[in-house]
Amino acid sequence: MIGLDDISKVVVGMVPLYFALLLGYASVRWWRLFTSEQCDGINRFICLFILPLFSFDFTAGVDPFRMNYRMIGADAVSKVATIVGFAAWWAWANLGSGDRPAKPSGSLNSCVTGFSLSTLTNLLFMGVPIMRPMYGDVGVDIVVQLSVIQSLVWFPILLTFLEYRKMRMESLQMAAAASSSPEAASSSPDRVTDERDIEQNDDIVAVSGNGGGSSEGSSKWRFISVVAIKLAMNPNIIAVVLGISWALAAHWWNLRMPTVISGSVQILSKAGTGTAMFNIGIFMATQKKIIACGKGPATLGMVLRFIVGPAIMATSSLVVGLRGRLFHIAVIQAALPQAVASFVYAKEYGLHATVISTAVVFGTLISLPVLIGYFAAMEYLA
Repeated sequence: MIGLDDISKVVVGMVPLYFALLLGYASVRWWRLFTSEQCDGINRFICLFILPLFSFDFTAGVDPFRMNYRMIGADAVSKVATIVGFAAWWAWANLGSGDRPAKPSGSLNSCVTGFSLSTLTNLLFMGVPIMRPMYGDVGVDIVVQLSVIQSLVWFPILLTFLEYRKMRMESLQMAAAASSSPEAASSSPDRVTDERDIEQNDDIVAVSGNGGGSSEGSSKWRFISVVAIKLAMNPNIIAVVLGISWALAAHWWNLRMPTVISGSVQILSKAGTGTAMFNIGIFMATQKKIIACGKGPATLGMVLRFIVGPAIMATSSLVVGLRGRLFHIAVIQAALPQAVASFVYAKEYGLHATVISTAVVFGTLISLPVLIGYFAAMEYLA
């Protein structure tokens, strides 16, 4: 039975996260210690150095030969089910897009944002300090394993879609420019960038308006090369790949990381959790308001993050046979706040960045009572 002692341990584990967040917020909003340019510099330093080293440090300690593949399977089932669900919703919403316009709720872009809100969580920076007081080393090991899979599989899938969307927008612009007079193209500039156009004009060949097979082939290769370069240059993906590569070699040949290397990594990685939360606080302070997207989208985002995502994960966990403590861990990790990296991508590609930023900021603020509620409720389930 979960008692006040257990809950107090969780609170004690989470309060330091909010302290770092508050310091970041106060440094900008109240004390004016950093300018906007300095905030950008702090963000780049954390994204390019602190977080990759933090990810490498945890990933390098994973035993790839003793991972909990049933938990990973449940996670995969939940994400695939989410993709299928949003795809079915989009198809239904666009059934009559010939004679009548498609429903705005059926936007494919909204579907990918919904997938992000439902499935991509802040596993390392909030998951590790929260799981430790809840479930000890077992919980920490699980969230680290899932963070590896999220970095190597699910974020690249998200990035692939976003890059495809960007290419489609460019192709629509070029096709419209090729088929219209300069006056017509300049008189309606918004039309070619509307996301409904991107979804309903599948006959437009990317990069060229001539429809030639060679142009389409070169377009595909350009898309593949751009995505590959983006993934290869992503510091966090590089860190995770290096970390899992070392973990494989270390456990296969029984190697130990040289002290000089581990010390060099840890001197910055130990600051990972604190600086990540501090950076969220800075980001909060630079926003005009915490709920930047409006109450309706914010409410929907919170429902997807804290109710729909955990519910799908709970169902998937039962399907693959997770029970007891592992089931509890699976559900709670699915109720963690939104992954910060999902906002970075949303902002870079201009896809519902205000919705994702609200999920990151507001979701982090309300996660303490939500996670404690899930932690207490798990005693009465499975």
